[in-house]
Amino acid sequence: MKEVRPTSGRVLAALFSILGGVEEINLEGLDFLDLFAGTGRVGIEALRRGASSVVLVETLKDRARAIGRAIPEKFADRATILSLEFRRGTAWLVRRGRVFDVVFADPPYNEGWGASLLRAADLTKIVKKGGIMVVEHASRETLAVPEPWAVTEDRVYGETALTFLRPESPGPAGPDSPGDGTGALS
Repeated sequence: MKEVRPTSGRVLAALFSILGGVEEINLEGLDFLDLFAGTGRVGIEALRRGASSVVLVETLKDRARAIGRAIPEKFADRATILSLEFRRGTAWLVRRGRVFDVVFADPPYNEGWGASLLRAADLTKIVKKGGIMVVEHASRETLAVPEPWAVTEDRVYGETALTFLRPESPGPAGPDSPGDGTGALS
Protein backbone atom coordinates (compact mmCIF):
# COMPACT_ATOMS: atom_id res chain seq x y z
CA MET A 1 0.00 0.00 0.00
CA LYS A 2 1.32 3.43 -0.91
CA GLU A 3 2.19 5.83 1.85
CA VAL A 4 -0.68 8.17 2.63
CA ARG A 5 0.05 11.90 2.79
CA PRO A 6 -2.52 13.49 5.07
CA THR A 7 -3.45 17.13 4.64
CA SER A 8 -1.32 19.15 7.06
CA GLY A 9 -2.93 20.98 9.97
CA ARG A 10 -1.93 24.34 8.48
CA VAL A 11 -3.54 23.56 5.11
CA LEU A 12 -6.62 22.06 6.78
CA ALA A 13 -7.13 25.21 8.88
CA ALA A 14 -6.61 27.43 5.81
CA LEU A 15 -9.06 25.37 3.74
CA PHE A 16 -11.91 25.73 6.22
CA SER A 17 -11.08 29.36 6.94
CA ILE A 18 -11.33 30.16 3.23
CA LEU A 19 -14.51 28.10 2.80
CA GLY A 20 -16.05 29.93 5.74
CA GLY A 21 -15.47 33.20 3.88
CA VAL A 22 -17.11 32.11 0.61
CA GLU A 23 -20.47 33.90 0.55
CA GLU A 24 -22.51 31.17 -1.10
CA ILE A 25 -21.16 28.44 1.17
CA ASN A 26 -22.53 28.11 4.67
CA LEU A 27 -20.49 25.47 6.48
CA GLU A 28 -23.45 24.60 8.69
CA GLY A 29 -25.62 22.11 6.86
CA LEU A 30 -23.54 21.76 3.69
CA ASP A 31 -23.02 18.59 1.68
CA PHE A 32 -19.29 17.80 1.38
CA LEU A 33 -17.47 15.32 -0.85
CA ASP A 34 -13.91 14.21 -0.04
CA LEU A 35 -12.30 12.53 -3.06
CA PHE A 36 -9.03 10.61 -2.59
CA ALA A 37 -9.93 10.65 1.11
CA GLY A 38 -6.76 8.92 2.38
CA THR A 39 -7.02 9.17 6.17
CA GLY A 40 -10.41 10.91 6.01
CA ARG A 41 -9.03 13.89 7.93
CA VAL A 42 -10.63 16.54 5.68
CA GLY A 43 -14.06 14.88 5.56
CA ILE A 44 -14.06 14.30 9.32
CA GLU A 45 -13.19 17.96 9.88
CA ALA A 46 -16.12 18.94 7.63
CA LEU A 47 -18.39 16.86 9.90
CA ARG A 48 -16.95 18.55 13.00
CA ARG A 49 -17.67 21.94 11.41
CA GLY A 50 -21.32 21.16 10.81
CA ALA A 51 -21.62 19.53 7.38
CA SER A 52 -24.98 17.77 7.15
CA SER A 53 -23.49 14.98 5.04
CA VAL A 54 -20.02 13.93 4.02
CA VAL A 55 -19.14 11.32 1.42
CA LEU A 56 -15.55 10.08 1.49
CA VAL A 57 -14.24 8.26 -1.58
CA GLU A 58 -11.11 6.15 -1.14
CA THR A 59 -9.84 3.56 -3.59
CA LEU A 60 -8.05 1.30 -1.13
CA LYS A 61 -10.34 -0.90 0.96
CA ASP A 62 -7.99 -0.97 3.97
CA ARG A 63 -7.91 2.82 4.07
CA ALA A 64 -11.68 3.04 3.61
CA ARG A 65 -12.13 0.70 6.59
CA ALA A 66 -9.67 2.81 8.63
CA ILE A 67 -11.67 5.95 7.79
CA GLY A 68 -14.81 4.20 9.05
CA ARG A 69 -13.08 3.45 12.34
CA ALA A 70 -11.81 7.06 12.62
CA ILE A 71 -15.21 8.73 12.25
CA PRO A 72 -16.52 9.67 15.69
CA GLU A 73 -19.70 7.79 16.60
CA LYS A 74 -21.72 11.01 16.87
CA PHE A 75 -21.07 11.71 13.17
CA ALA A 76 -21.50 8.19 11.81
CA ASP A 77 -25.07 8.77 10.55
CA ARG A 78 -23.91 11.74 8.43
CA ALA A 79 -20.94 10.00 6.79
CA THR A 80 -20.82 7.64 3.81
CA ILE A 81 -17.61 5.90 2.79
CA LEU A 82 -17.20 4.59 -0.74
CA SER A 83 -14.32 2.25 -1.45
CA LEU A 84 -14.20 3.03 -5.16
CA GLU A 85 -11.73 4.49 -7.63
CA PHE A 86 -12.55 8.19 -7.91
CA ARG A 87 -14.13 8.05 -11.42
CA ARG A 88 -16.32 5.13 -10.39
CA GLY A 89 -17.18 6.95 -7.18
CA THR A 90 -18.26 10.11 -8.99
CA ALA A 91 -20.27 8.05 -11.52
CA TRP A 92 -21.97 6.23 -8.61
CA LEU A 93 -22.88 9.59 -7.05
CA VAL A 94 -24.22 10.97 -10.35
CA ARG A 95 -26.46 7.91 -10.83
CA ARG A 96 -27.94 8.61 -7.41
CA GLY A 97 -28.45 12.32 -8.08
CA ARG A 98 -26.02 13.41 -5.35
CA VAL A 99 -24.67 16.95 -5.56
CA PHE A 100 -22.38 18.78 -3.15
CA ASP A 101 -21.71 22.30 -1.93
CA VAL A 102 -18.00 21.48 -1.65
CA VAL A 103 -16.07 18.89 -3.60
CA PHE A 104 -12.56 18.48 -2.20
CA ALA A 105 -9.97 16.40 -4.09
CA ASP A 106 -6.50 15.55 -2.81
CA PRO A 107 -5.04 13.15 -5.39
CA PRO A 108 -1.54 11.73 -4.97
CA TYR A 109 1.11 14.33 -5.70
CA ASN A 110 3.32 14.13 -8.78
CA GLU A 111 1.46 11.26 -10.44
CA GLY A 112 -0.08 13.17 -13.33
CA TRP A 113 -3.40 13.98 -11.65
CA GLY A 114 -2.81 17.71 -12.12
CA ALA A 115 -3.11 17.24 -15.88
CA SER A 116 -6.16 14.96 -15.85
CA LEU A 117 -8.26 15.40 -12.70
CA LEU A 118 -10.56 18.18 -13.89
CA ARG A 119 -11.19 16.41 -17.20
CA ALA A 120 -13.15 13.67 -15.41
CA ALA A 121 -16.59 13.64 -17.02
CA ASP A 122 -18.78 13.57 -13.93
CA LEU A 123 -17.10 16.21 -11.77
CA THR A 124 -19.22 19.16 -12.91
CA LYS A 125 -22.38 17.10 -12.42
CA ILE A 126 -21.80 16.71 -8.68
CA VAL A 127 -21.13 20.36 -7.81
CA LYS A 128 -24.31 22.15 -6.66
CA LYS A 129 -25.21 25.43 -8.27
CA GLY A 130 -23.21 27.95 -6.23
CA GLY A 131 -20.88 25.18 -5.04
CA ILE A 132 -17.11 24.97 -5.25
CA MET A 133 -14.37 22.48 -6.08
CA VAL A 134 -11.10 22.58 -4.17
CA VAL A 135 -8.03 20.69 -5.37
CA GLU A 136 -5.06 20.15 -3.10
CA HIS A 137 -1.90 19.53 -5.12
CA ALA A 138 1.86 19.92 -5.03
CA SER A 139 2.74 23.58 -5.47
CA ARG A 140 5.26 22.59 -8.16
CA GLU A 141 2.68 20.58 -10.08
CA THR A 142 0.65 22.40 -12.72
CA LEU A 143 -3.08 21.96 -12.42
CA ALA A 144 -4.64 21.92 -15.89
CA VAL A 145 -7.92 23.85 -15.84
CA PRO A 146 -10.08 22.89 -18.83
CA GLU A 147 -13.49 24.31 -19.64
CA PRO A 148 -15.94 24.57 -17.98
CA TRP A 149 -13.84 25.17 -14.84
CA ALA A 150 -12.76 28.63 -13.71
CA VAL A 151 -10.18 29.26 -10.97
CA THR A 152 -11.51 31.59 -8.30
CA GLU A 153 -8.49 31.48 -6.01
CA ASP A 154 -5.05 29.88 -5.60
CA ARG A 155 -3.21 29.63 -2.30
CA VAL A 156 0.26 28.18 -1.70
CA TYR A 157 1.45 26.78 1.63
CA GLY A 158 5.05 25.64 1.14
CA GLU A 159 4.94 22.42 -0.90
CA THR A 160 1.13 22.41 -1.02
CA ALA A 161 -1.31 24.44 -3.11
CA LEU A 162 -5.07 24.79 -2.80
CA THR A 163 -6.88 25.74 -6.00
CA PHE A 164 -10.52 26.83 -5.71
CA LEU A 165 -12.67 26.42 -8.81
CA ARG A 166 -16.24 26.76 -9.96
CA PRO A 167 -17.77 25.12 -12.97
CA GLU A 168 -19.12 27.71 -15.41
CA SER A 169 -22.01 25.27 -15.96
CA PRO A 170 -22.60 23.78 -12.49
CA GLY A 171 -24.55 20.64 -11.74
CA PRO A 172 -28.19 20.62 -10.71
CA ALA A 173 -29.46 22.84 -7.94
CA GLY A 174 -29.68 20.97 -4.68
CA PRO A 175 -32.71 21.23 -2.42
CA ASP A 176 -31.21 24.21 -0.56
CA SER A 177 -29.62 25.87 -3.59
CA PRO A 178 -30.98 28.84 -5.47
CA GLY A 179 -33.18 27.80 -8.37
CA ASP A 180 -36.58 26.34 -8.90
CA GLY A 181 -35.81 22.97 -7.29
CA THR A 182 -36.19 21.08 -10.56
CA GLY A 183 -32.47 20.92 -11.19
CA ALA A 184 -32.83 23.24 -14.16
CA LEU A 185 -30.27 25.99 -14.31
CA SER A 186 -31.57 29.51 -14.53
